Amino acid sequence: MRSFDVKKQRPSAVKSSDTPNLEIPKTPLSPTERRAAMGLAAIFSTRMLGLFMVLPVFALYADDLPGATPLLIGLAIGAYGLTQAILQIPLGLLSDRIGRKPVIYGGLALFALGSLVAALADSIQWVILGRALQGSGAIAAAIIALTADLTRDEVRTKGMAAIGISVALSFAAALVIGPPIARWIGISGIFALTSVLAIVGMLILAYVVPDPDRSMVHRDAQPVLDQLSGVLRNPTLLRLDLSIFMLHLTMVSMFVVLPLSVESAGLAPVDHWMIYLPAVLLAILAMVPFIVMAERLGKVKPVLLGAVIALGATMFGFYLFHWSLWLAAFLLVVVFTIFNLLEAVLPSLVSKAARAGAKGTAMGVFSSSQFVGAFLGGLLGGWAHGSFGPQAVYLVGAMTSLAWIGVVATMRIPANLTRHILTLGILPEDAVPDVEQRLLDVPGVEEAVIARDEGVAYLKVDSRQLDWARLQAFSASA
Repeated sequence: MRSFDVKKQRPSAVKSSDTPNLEIPKTPLSPTERRAAMGLAAIFSTRMLGLFMVLPVFALYADDLPGATPLLIGLAIGAYGLTQAILQIPLGLLSDRIGRKPVIYGGLALFALGSLVAALADSIQWVILGRALQGSGAIAAAIIALTADLTRDEVRTKGMAAIGISVALSFAAALVIGPPIARWIGISGIFALTSVLAIVGMLILAYVVPDPDRSMVHRDAQPVLDQLSGVLRNPTLLRLDLSIFMLHLTMVSMFVVLPLSVESAGLAPVDHWMIYLPAVLLAILAMVPFIVMAERLGKVKPVLLGAVIALGATMFGFYLFHWSLWLAAFLLVVVFTIFNLLEAVLPSLVSKAARAGAKGTAMGVFSSSQFVGAFLGGLLGGWAHGSFGPQAVYLVGAMTSLAWIGVVATMRIPANLTRHILTLGILPEDAVPDVEQRLLDVPGVEEAVIARDEGVAYLKVDSRQLDWARLQAFSASA
């Protein structure tokens, strides 16, 4: 696969001779694209719901499993992250060879098998194996690639946004419904229900999600092996990878003991939803002004630093005041606000920091870092609980935040450029240099990658200066 990467080496203030048309037209999803996006988002969300439902309850019920220790309980909570991190990119690349749907069917089958193993487990070791099998059904990259196959270039971001929203809703729903479901059917019942959700996902894939006319590599949506070295050498991307790693390490380690703290503060396990539901809803509202501050007012670095400092202070607050239900509820609102905020801001920064045409690879590494963090969060949380007591786990999160402050403080915030995909058709190779230069001559175009095999140009543009009319005329002439 041949691509050509050009970055503008001159100031972007070059003006068009005519008044620029700065407004990029909004193109809606077609009915078929909407059906594909909703179906794939449903598959993604049902899978994540099954993974997340055990978070608020597993620590409460796992002591009844033979062989359970705090370390092994933590390992069971985070085991899915290791296999997910290892297999996510390889399975995405496999889907390029054998097709998207076969890989997704296989991943859902592994997820169902792992859920059944955990449901039938008669020891903590079998639960760990089941959770690892759940993670081995790593279909995220294949789902994103199929979304790209089924959506046009100009509306692909909307399809991806549907998946992102579904994951956030799954996490919120899992915290609320996990405790009452565990009370009614137990932990084994949750795992059995998760297996049913995997089968539902297969039915959605079969009867709702259309088959693509053809599958191809989309550099904005999936990893490309020859881009990995460049992504791993980018210092801003590495700091963002470390940030998502530390966020999920902190969150998963916290859930190793948080349910125990809430119970010891006086709330019965079946009623834990009563603390999670208002905390989740308030957090969604509370994060909005910080999103506006970061994205619209350009205060990204202060928002990031403030969030990391607040997360560390909150973890220390749990360490000191875990006995108070009201204080725990307040601290949960802060934690969920920070989590939702960073889950929105960090991927946005990855998109801005990655070179044109390398977003898929950058997001693949970013996502793998997230799952490694989840695995180590469970492992470190379980170790701290077993070695120093449950409250020591909150210090793991506090110490992680201290290290994280240094990562954010030294991070260069990328320029606020927007990505755009321009359809060109298949160009002769000898025409590429001229086309690249003509693209960079369009006011507002800062970077360009022409992917001849895809027939598109990946652009990073300054939307404040982009002459959209000239860019569209260029596309038409090409």
